[in-house]
Amino acid sequence: MTPLAAAANENLAEISNVLIYSSMAVYTLAFLAHIAEWVFGSRSKVGRTAAALTGGGASAGAPAVQVRQKGARSSGGAGETGGGTAVLDKPKIVTRSAAGSRDVPDGPGAAGGTVQGDLYGRIAISLTALGFLIEAGGVVARAMSVQRAPWGNMYEFSITFSTVAVGAYLALLALKKNVRWLGLILVTSVLLDLGIAVKVLYTASDQLVPALDSYWLYIHVSTAIFCGAVFYIGAAGTVLYLFRDAYEGHVEQGRTPGRFRTSVMERLPSAASLDKFAYRINAAVFPLWTFTIIAGAIWAGDAWGRYWGWDPKEVWSFVTWVAYAAYLHARATAGWKGRKAAYLALFAFACWIWNYYGVNMVLNGLHSYSGV
Repeated sequence: MTPLAAAANENLAEISNVLIYSSMAVYTLAFLAHIAEWVFGSRSKVGRTAAALTGGGASAGAPAVQVRQKGARSSGGAGETGGGTAVLDKPKIVTRSAAGSRDVPDGPGAAGGTVQGDLYGRIAISLTALGFLIEAGGVVARAMSVQRAPWGNMYEFSITFSTVAVGAYLALLALKKNVRWLGLILVTSVLLDLGIAVKVLYTASDQLVPALDSYWLYIHVSTAIFCGAVFYIGAAGTVLYLFRDAYEGHVEQGRTPGRFRTSVMERLPSAASLDKFAYRINAAVFPLWTFTIIAGAIWAGDAWGRYWGWDPKEVWSFVTWVAYAAYLHARATAGWKGRKAAYLALFAFACWIWNYYGVNMVLNGLHSYSGV
């Protein structure tokens, strides 16, 4: 490489670093905007709206989740307010996927139906989209600086992982999916991921070791990154499902949750919606994860002359596959729907996280050359 080319690559690497830090600044603003959305949304009349929808059965401060008996009819319509009529749209009723007979409406979202909360939510989404574009520019600049796919070490994997996760979230929004509730969790996780990447995992631009210098890098690693990003979104939905399901159970038992818990839980989708969302996300990406493992085995055959060698990365990739396969199988078994299956899904994602961080940083194997 000529000195001029080396200097150009160094400049591109520096531009990449600046863009990554800039994206972190924008994501921080998006984080604050999401906080504002939740704060202003907490002032909405969720309980009062629920009271109107259920025929006045709840007071203004009561939880909005109403558990109706099997076969009962839900009421809806309008509420009388000071001589005028306020028409309230009935939320969509969903059937609970887990065992049980609750039919509850989805919440109004983080903004709580307030205009000001919705404004901050839209600002947060716009900032998230801007942060995504800047971070994607940083990933591209990194690729140009090394003249290869930017997935040769954990730093490059991390910045690409968070970019894909945000891109998947924005794509779901563009498809009119009800996922805006995920924004605060996503931005927080992305900031944590990028913080670890730039402070702990950063590796200067360099060329690949011979074993990695293959077109399989583009096939195997790209699918692994995409699967991990989508599995993360499914795991976030699963965690929120567990919280919402516990909340609905407390309301069903006649217990009164705290004001803060009620304010947050009432704005989320129902447990049924979150459960279905997480399941569909995991089920959709599982075949691609299967392909990822097969592609890795083929690459191992080209690089090391064997398709399977019980390397720690190979073993934990297979363990992750088995865990997700068990989860999907459990969802098809009546006794394993709901919380039990959710715990299994979180265990599967924990295996994926360990396979990424733990195996690379703690265990020694043929994949250790990717470094940190």
